Amino acid sequence: MDASFWFMESAATPMHMGTIGIFEGPTDGFELPQLERLINERIAFVPRYRQRIREVPLQIGRPIWVDDDDFDLRYHVRGLTLPKPGSRQQLDELVGRLMSRPLDRTRPLWELSLISGLAGGRFAIVSKTHQVMIDGMMGIDILQVILDGEAQQSSPRSVGSWLPAPEPSGLELVTSALSESLAHPGIALDVARTAAKGVAAVVSDLGRKSLSAGATALTFARVAAEPAMTVTALNVPIGADRLLATADFDLAVVKNVRRGLGGSINDIVLAVVAGALRTWLMGRGVPISARSQLRAVVPISTANSGESVNSIGPVSAFLVDLPLGEPDSIVRLRQISYQLAQYQDVSHLLGAETMINMASYGPPTLHALGVRLASNLSSRLYNVAVVNVPGPQHPMYVADARLVGSYPLMPLPQNQALSISLMSYDGQLFFGVNADRSAIVEVESFMGCLRDSLEELTQAANMRGDRHQRVVETGETAK
Repeated sequence: MDASFWFMESAATPMHMGTIGIFEGPTDGFELPQLERLINERIAFVPRYRQRIREVPLQIGRPIWVDDDDFDLRYHVRGLTLPKPGSRQQLDELVGRLMSRPLDRTRPLWELSLISGLAGGRFAIVSKTHQVMIDGMMGIDILQVILDGEAQQSSPRSVGSWLPAPEPSGLELVTSALSESLAHPGIALDVARTAAKGVAAVVSDLGRKSLSAGATALTFARVAAEPAMTVTALNVPIGADRLLATADFDLAVVKNVRRGLGGSINDIVLAVVAGALRTWLMGRGVPISARSQLRAVVPISTANSGESVNSIGPVSAFLVDLPLGEPDSIVRLRQISYQLAQYQDVSHLLGAETMINMASYGPPTLHALGVRLASNLSSRLYNVAVVNVPGPQHPMYVADARLVGSYPLMPLPQNQALSISLMSYDGQLFFGVNADRSAIVEVESFMGCLRDSLEELTQAANMRGDRHQRVVETGETAK
């Protein structure tokens, strides 16, 4: 699967994940040398971050990981400053430009940017990590090791000094690849086809074979021969430039909707997204009929009851048809809840109450695992990817600066002009929307549609609650 992500990348479809972390404090500021020192102390816990990829000559075998004998932390950790007034819109614009630029494929595939100058004395740490780096086993996101559950927590020191392992010669790589080809000819054929064509069908085939032994699992109740989608405004050829938008929502509001209307948090999130897409596409002049729908691929973390809450369980992908043609928000929610209830593995979905008790800061890695599944599917099978990961409901810190916002950003595969990712953290829902700049120029208006859609469900839940209360009071009066 790592090989498939390596080969499928192009200038228009860089395959890196992103996270915007916004912090407040400390009063004396947070400088680049502090971040460099913290990463230097903890990078041993993510050994992949000091490795680069080397291809086998003539691409006769899968690329391999080698230690970077010229590793320079200062190349990967950089400082930037926003001009005044340091607004969120300015931050989104800057990060959009950062996300548009592919990572240097000759070096370890990650970057961290410390962005100062945010309004209110805040600063941001923006991570950018290639999909091949994060597999949930050896590779996890670096944010998991630089964040702590308490302020001013002492940094765990790396054990011993690091010396890069000798890099194999070209002859050794060829010999090893030939040996692997003799032992596993099917894998060799897949790699050759993927490197030569880079088409989605080959990538999907290679990924399915890898998933059976990896940290993720692909689960479908059905995969239609033809995608059940009647709106295709989101599925157009894309360019290299990205346009981002971020927003915060009160998690208590979503829970109030759940109490009033039923369904899970994930059901409600998908219903909010469906309502927002309906309004937003209608505003763009896209005709919406009673049968209009968009198919979303929804990676969800799953686990058996016996699994440890401190480990990341497998991630399953579900195809959900969002009923854009349904004008009633309650009916949209019920239709989505019914679809998810039909999946055989739905009883094993890892609930938010379990995930928020994870010992480590897992959401970035879980988002990456979800994106692996979404990206591994042919774009002809779905219109949009929606990745929702519950996070810890207690504050997290880098040094003694508190994390007050965390916005995940997914890459865009071919013919996918929009991706939606979100996580819950410390009582809030944080949305990150990544869009192709040439295809979607009004991404901020989509955030407004998300707010309106949630407000519509909130009003419906409140009205139902008011009716229930009147029934109770009338019954008591009659008695």
